[in-house]
Amino acid sequence: MRYEIRVDGHMSETLARVFPELDHVVMSGQTVLFGSVIDEAHLYGLLTRFQSLGLRVVEMRQLPE
Repeated sequence: MRYEIRVDGHMSETLARVFPELDHVVMSGQTVLFGSVIDEAHLYGLLTRFQSLGLRVVEMRQLPE
């Protein structure tokens, strides 16, 4: 499964390295992370990482394969 996750604000390169499995771009006051998610447990793990770092997820969607 491929996902796109948008977080509020611009993530630094250092912070983006906490998500090595995802690529990222910064645009329009948000950081867009995207990449493969292995399963539901992996997805929840990513969301937990965002929350623990104080990052606000504004949108998350599954991308077509």
